[in-house]
Amino acid sequence: MYLAHSFMSDEKQQNSHQPLILAVEDHDDSLLLISYALELMGCRFICQTDCSATVLVAKEYQPDLILLDILLPGLSGIDVVRHLKQEPLTSKIPAIAVTALATTEDRERILKAGFDDYISKPYMIEDLEAIIRRVLGGKFSPYSAFELCQD
Repeated sequence: MYLAHSFMSDEKQQNSHQPLILAVEDHDDSLLLISYALELMGCRFICQTDCSATVLVAKEYQPDLILLDILLPGLSGIDVVRHLKQEPLTSKIPAIAVTALATTEDRERILKAGFDDYISKPYMIEDLEAIIRRVLGGKFSPYSAFELCQD
C-alpha cells in the first residue's frame, strides 16, 4: 500500500491543548499557505499531499478538523469526506473544503456531500482563520493570528 507523504508540525506536537488540524492539499504552494496560517494560529497540524491515506491518518490521530482540497488526484475530496463520514471513528470530525470550485452549484454539492464549511481559492489568511475558528468554536485564544501580526 502506498502511504501518502505527510508531516506534522514539530514544535506544536507537545502543545496538545491546541487544536490538531489535518490539511490535505496536492499543490505545495497551497499547502505552504495553509501550514503558515495554522502555525500563526498556534495549531498543531498534519499535512498531506496525497489523499490515499487520509482516512487512516484521521482514524489514528483524531484531528479536531480536516481541511480538504476537492480537486485531488485519485479520489476527490468529496469521495474522501464521504469515506470519513461513514467511519465511526471519523464521522464527527468537521471538514472544511478548500477549493478552486467557486460556483453556487459547486458549493451546494460540496456541502451536501458532508463538508461542514467551504472556502474558495484564492482566499485571505484571515478568512481561512475565521472559518476555522467558527467551526472549532472556543478551542483558541481570543486573539486572532492576523490581529497579533498587526502589532
